[in-house]
Amino acid sequence: MKGKLPFPRWILKTPVQVYRTHTSEDGEPVEDLIFDGLCSYDAKSKQKLDKERRLVTLAGKVIIQGDILPGELIEGLVRIDGAERSIFSALRPPNPDGSVFSTELELM
Repeated sequence: MKGKLPFPRWILKTPVQVYRTHTSEDGEPVEDLIFDGLCSYDAKSKQKLDKERRLVTLAGKVIIQGDILPGELIEGLVRIDGAERSIFSALRPPNPDGSVFSTELELM
């Protein structure tokens, strides 16, 4: 049985803005808004090892319905509950049919 799993929209309660950040030709930081809408936000902190095997404390996780930036790497920052957090990692769990179920961003 291939298909899409029903997304639990009732968990989407927290307004969030997701920005992709990069540096302009002039060396200035640039923020491109890639998502502005509701998410499920879990502010529970946890510790994880980064690529250099250093211990990093994560400040929470954001779950957004679907793929907010298809086929592209998601790096940058999130503005949520009046705070600005950096994106530590992005996951895109698949549906049985191969489409993206959600975008999950772990925050620092």
